[in-house]
Amino acid sequence: MKRLASAGVLIAFIIILGLASRAASPQSVTVAVATNFSDTLNALDLAFQRETGHSITAVSGSTGQLYAQIVNGAPFDILLAADQLRPSRLATTQFAVGESQFTYASGALALWSTRLEITPSRGRDQLASGAFSTLAIANPALAPYGLAALETLDNLNLTEALEGSIVRGENIGQTYLLVSTGNADLGLIALSQLVREDRPTQNSGWRIPATLHSPIHQDAILLRHGAENEAAQAFLTFLNGETARGIIVTHGYTVTQP
Repeated sequence: MKRLASAGVLIAFIIILGLASRAASPQSVTVAVATNFSDTLNALDLAFQRETGHSITAVSGSTGQLYAQIVNGAPFDILLAADQLRPSRLATTQFAVGESQFTYASGALALWSTRLEITPSRGRDQLASGAFSTLAIANPALAPYGLAALETLDNLNLTEALEGSIVRGENIGQTYLLVSTGNADLGLIALSQLVREDRPTQNSGWRIPATLHSPIHQDAILLRHGAENEAAQAFLTFLNGETARGIIVTHGYTVTQP
């Protein structure tokens, strides 16, 4: 009887060990991320893996595109939007965990060109001059940075004058490519796209004053598909922590204190 008891205890111990091992094993979290934040997410992924062992699978696109995919059943665990509107809409549906929503970053808009020298002191005048053929912006119906670009033009009273010059990218990544490849003379892009070691930031762009458009607050939300995913919950905790916040700031965003 003693041997049977010992064997039973051993088997139970092995089962518990196995369950604990599975619970602690590295997992992957699928993050739907607004295009403007995709480079930053790559940097966060490296730090997240070092800290937790978990990894990130990223799917990028405009916030509007990602929202449409989510409500059509895409198996994402987390949405990192470029606005607050879509996460707020999801929070009232069965697709997300409403109380999980928070602002992880606030972005800025910049006027940039590879063909023309855009200087901070003359950026407003250079945009108003109309001395260019094409101005790239993101699709305002899908991308919050595109909407901010339209608001900027409206507040500068330039919408009508520049209407024939505007070309649209489906997201802010495509907008950046239009400018960087020379297919557009200049563009209104995310400041974060310029804050990279391989992209000059001195005398090559104008940071659009925040007073010219609505704030670009970017919210995260846990989706129902990821509600039981340990890695998803760990990433949201990490995203709101000191390490992640430091990385986000170095990529051209501002963060609010928790």
